[in-house]
Amino acid sequence: MPAEPVAPPAVTDDDPGGRTVRRLVTVVALAAVLPALYLPGRVHDFFDLKIYMRAMDWWAGGHPLYDYVQPDRVQGALYFTYPPLSALLLRPFALLPLGATVAIFTILTGIGVMVTTRWLVLPVVERHHLPRLFGLTVAVLLAFAVESTRETITFGQINMLLVVLILADLLFAVPQGRRWAGVGVGLATALKLYPGIFILYLLVTRRWWAAAVAAATAALATLLAAAVAPADSWRFWTQELWATDRVGRTDYTGNQSLFGLLSRITAPEKPSQLPWLLLVVVVTGFGLWRAARAARAGDALAGLTLTGLVGGLVSPITWTHHLYWFIPAVVVLVDAALDTDRGAAEGVRQRRWLLTLAVGTAFVIIYGVVSFQDWGVAPARTDNPGEFVARNAYVLLSLLLLAVLPTRLRRRSAEPPATS
Repeated sequence: MPAEPVAPPAVTDDDPGGRTVRRLVTVVALAAVLPALYLPGRVHDFFDLKIYMRAMDWWAGGHPLYDYVQPDRVQGALYFTYPPLSALLLRPFALLPLGATVAIFTILTGIGVMVTTRWLVLPVVERHHLPRLFGLTVAVLLAFAVESTRETITFGQINMLLVVLILADLLFAVPQGRRWAGVGVGLATALKLYPGIFILYLLVTRRWWAAAVAAATAALATLLAAAVAPADSWRFWTQELWATDRVGRTDYTGNQSLFGLLSRITAPEKPSQLPWLLLVVVVTGFGLWRAARAARAGDALAGLTLTGLVGGLVSPITWTHHLYWFIPAVVVLVDAALDTDRGAAEGVRQRRWLLTLAVGTAFVIIYGVVSFQDWGVAPARTDNPGEFVARNAYVLLSLLLLAVLPTRLRRRSAEPPATS
């Protein structure tokens, strides 16, 4: 009697051991790639942080703060350009050995990256029932891989402090209607000015109390700094604030703003102010209109992300380490893709488009525009389409996201988890 055929084993997804191995391999692979991504940034050698500390020593010696200058082979003379409040924050660090200051800044930046990534990603992980530890670990590793994070760490910048203040305000305090909502945005604005775009965001979203608190906080913090350093404060607000040449060449590829794009077209001459101002008006109006619509629909993350992209575009100087806002943009794109209807053909196409845009954005911001490209020292015009795209990748990506970043309409609770 012939033996009966044996049925093949059923194919099942119930393979916890295999899933664990695949997740572990993914995490190890991402962690192994990180050192290679950071290797080009070693040449920075905490250059910006060293400028801060030397400027603080100069200031402590009785010299005018904004007279401090340090030569740079690419951008010529570089000055201390932050508002006086930032100088007061930085001055105690000059009392420490430089190595200790570097360690403190690096550790605090790392903590800021991990905390803010958790704020952004955890609601998505929980809403879509994704593996929590694996999802958060991968997200944190990818956030560390992004060029803006790498440049922030290797230059010794303070950007993550500003990001923490802004996100804590706009993801938690403002949506929850806290009386202190706006303080974070106000402090960030007093420290580095460009976060002031988020005060406009609060206004266009009709968060009147938070906008008033933010403006009042920025003003009070600025007045406090003026009381401590009156001469330097007067000089900053009446002279140095308007001198964009103090922070470097506007045509340098690291300046990923609209003015930087125009400067690379007209280099070595400066571009005309009128086209730039017209672009600023159009981009600000359109971007904040979209941000307000997103906020009214309940998508606070998309709203603040659009606002951050607007700020990067319209500022005369937007260095690559300023452009954190691509990270929440990727989170919004992935979340929107996971929310699409997989059963309908239109939903499948939409899902593919959003995931393609998320992956493309992640690739651009991880590879970056300055880490692995040597654009030379002398001013040079962008004279072919390929170079134009490569040298203005963040500007073009910001404009694209400003137009197509989706607003996630929430039928379920979209509030971020409590900070405790």
